[in-house]
Amino acid sequence: MKPRVGVIGCDGEISKELRDISERIGENIAKNNSLLICGGRGGVMEAACKGAKRAGGSTVGILPSLNPKDANTYVDIPITTGIGHARNALVVSCSDVIIAINGRVGTLSEIGLALSYGKPVVIVKNTGGVADSIEKELRNMGIGQRVYPADVANAVKIALSLVKI
Repeated sequence: MKPRVGVIGCDGEISKELRDISERIGENIAKNNSLLICGGRGGVMEAACKGAKRAGGSTVGILPSLNPKDANTYVDIPITTGIGHARNALVVSCSDVIIAINGRVGTLSEIGLALSYGKPVVIVKNTGGVADSIEKELRNMGIGQRVYPADVANAVKIALSLVKI
């Protein structure tokens, strides 16, 4: 079975730098014969899916709506849920490991769910948003033992080293 790597991060418009980082993460997931799982929409998710597709990988988008056309154009398998933000629980539960890039409140909820489910979370450093602040805060709270900071070059390698299939 292929490792299932969840990519989480902000939806909507993102900077060129964040798009490049996300595409590179997606590309590295595909090059390591892993399945990319995400929320299926825009922003970080779309860029990661684009990178994965460019490298010949497969992508799954778990959508908040019931409309498969809401998925970005790089999603191979759109899974419709109709449950809105509650779909974040499915993104996390279907993944063996999570990679967080930037992010806002939705990303924060996915990180919390991942830690509750016992899933490791790789935080891509220097991407802004939740990713740049959560690792330190979790460690200060004494619950950061499953949070692994990484740069874009080694994030997928670290993530895959944490997968236990």
